[in-house]
Amino acid sequence: MAGVGANPLDAQESPEKPQASGTQTLMRGLALLECVAAGVGDVKGIAARLGTPRSTTHRMLNSLTLEGYLHHVPYKGYLLGPKLIELGMRALEQRPLVAVARPHIEALARLTGDTVHLGVVEGAEVFYLDKIPNTRGLEMRSRIGLRMPLASTGLGKALLLGLPRDRWPELYEHARRLTAAAPERPPLAPWPEFESRLAAYVERGWSFDLEENEIGIRCVGAPIRDVRNQVVAAISVASAVPYMPDERMEELGPIVLAVADAISKDLGWKRDERASGHR
Repeated sequence: MAGVGANPLDAQESPEKPQASGTQTLMRGLALLECVAAGVGDVKGIAARLGTPRSTTHRMLNSLTLEGYLHHVPYKGYLLGPKLIELGMRALEQRPLVAVARPHIEALARLTGDTVHLGVVEGAEVFYLDKIPNTRGLEMRSRIGLRMPLASTGLGKALLLGLPRDRWPELYEHARRLTAAAPERPPLAPWPEFESRLAAYVERGWSFDLEENEIGIRCVGAPIRDVRNQVVAAISVASAVPYMPDERMEELGPIVLAVADAISKDLGWKRDERASGHR
């Protein structure tokens, strides 16, 4: 029986402690996976990143390896495991956009011979949902799961076409800061020039990346709309400069837009909304 003056909530607070501890353990485990995904695969480096003792780090690594979330390579360290690959594939399958768009972007890749991307907005960045490699033997750094600034990619600029213009400056500034911090990346065009180009892209319905994201790579992008006429994704065709002269980029614009519109139609978009949707 509780004594005089005892807090009746005390009995309810004690069960919260194991829950808080469990949550902390979960968050540490997720942070550990993020470390390995970022390329930190040694125990010392992971422990330093997480701020956890080596013994604790070892236990988490062993548990995640046993469950298949990590894979240990002797003398090299830890890599993401098969369980995460499986979950990643399931996550893609559960996003209907990928399933709807895949036949269209595969056909576009066959038609052009170039790399085709599918992406969505994630904050100030474009998240690459899908990629069809080119048949020219070209390598580029894009990959499924990559995030890049909206304002520095053709795919991202196609997504910008669906955002209010008053957001353009902040998204441009985000990309500019990241570019300034990475000297190997090409600089963005000055804001007045960038804004003028983006306004022109809005008018015609597709966008260009003129080596603004990766030296030697150009691309043409177009937005995908849903039943509400909202831009929900974008596609782009990318290739090396020798395969992307100005004339070909102009020719590809309507082609990429037509494929984006076909995907939009499969998502419920009405073609008669083109005038209001692309302006």
